[in-house]
Amino acid sequence: MMQRRSTLKALSAAAAMAAFGPLSARAQSGPIKVGILHSLSGTMAISETVLKDIALMTIEEINAAGGVLGRKLEPVVVDPASNWPLFAEKARQLLTQDKVAAVFGCWTSVSRKSVLPVFEELNGLLFYPVQYEGEELSKNVFYTGAAPNQQAIPAVEYLMSKDGGSAKRFVLLGTDYVYPRTTNKILRAFLKSKGIPEADIMEEYTPFGHSDYQTIIAKIKQFAAAGKKTCVISTINGDSNVPFYKELGNQGLKATDVPVVAFSVGEEELRGVDTKPLVGHLAAWNYFMSIKNPANDAFIKKWAAYAKAKNIPGHKDKPLTNDPMEATYIGIHMWKQAVEKAKSTAVDEVIAAMAGQTFDAPCGFKVKMDERNHHLHKPVFIGEVRADGQFNVVWKTKGPIRAQPWSPFIPGNEKKKDVPEKA
Repeated sequence: MMQRRSTLKALSAAAAMAAFGPLSARAQSGPIKVGILHSLSGTMAISETVLKDIALMTIEEINAAGGVLGRKLEPVVVDPASNWPLFAEKARQLLTQDKVAAVFGCWTSVSRKSVLPVFEELNGLLFYPVQYEGEELSKNVFYTGAAPNQQAIPAVEYLMSKDGGSAKRFVLLGTDYVYPRTTNKILRAFLKSKGIPEADIMEEYTPFGHSDYQTIIAKIKQFAAAGKKTCVISTINGDSNVPFYKELGNQGLKATDVPVVAFSVGEEELRGVDTKPLVGHLAAWNYFMSIKNPANDAFIKKWAAYAKAKNIPGHKDKPLTNDPMEATYIGIHMWKQAVEKAKSTAVDEVIAAMAGQTFDAPCGFKVKMDERNHHLHKPVFIGEVRADGQFNVVWKTKGPIRAQPWSPFIPGNEKKKDVPEKA
């Protein structure tokens, strides 16, 4: 009887292997699923929808060139709808139900903070394409946007310089969540290190989706009336940028009087605004559409053709590219290169293979994924708003800058390691 049971067990195991063997082989030769996790509705849709579209374009481009390891990529698109807890739910769904090999997504830091525990718990892989406040380093995330030393700090240094207008008073204006508050904490410490007194710093926050900037712009005008050269550092996110810039124009606050430098406003956010009154206001990014070089010309041409073919609203007639679109494009291509180097989509093997990956980016520089800290080495550009909603580059770094995830302006950061702790 015992022998019969053993024989039946052995036969069952053999049958299971026979059943799963071909299935496993088929899985290896079938498509590789990748997740796209961006808000397609709600307050952040104005910024994030186009990142979903550029991700789909990049996937189509990779598939047309033979895919990854000879397999096609299959995008799984979800809409977390500018709802931060829903981001975590959708991330879990992508990793556990859809079994994606990697996820490309998030914009706000609150959405990234919401999904981070999910990626760490399930050992998933997230590529995050937007500038952020730093103060984070995860084994399971690759940050293809800028850290503060690759955007915020250079922008403020520029405003304080003679070329940038020799600013002496600073308005820190942002949406009320982790990215603006942490960035402004860093900037306060930086300004203090440069001898700027507390009385010359004004800090204001508005909720997501805020639309009435009349009172705040009036306060800024009053703050600037003290006589010292004043500037505004804006970390306003999402569709609130449209009423903010409209109100700047309404109240006649010109760049020559009080320049605004924005960290979350690019070509896409200015689409819905009359930019003529905003000429000369600034944005700091690691890419602008107006940059002239063959790689960018090809990138814009590709996007324009894709937007027209797919009938993408707005872009089919007026195609625009921006910094987070470039960061998304770089991230997907680097992930492909890492998978091919590792000869596997297994997360730990891809993480190891990402170290030192390079890519000839549309910004005109060869960007590199740092060998240690999961951040890109990126150039920094400061652009002035033009009447057509594009930017003239007025300042740039000579080459890519290595990211500092832990800002030296926050006490205690000198003790933190510049490499993700093993989970």
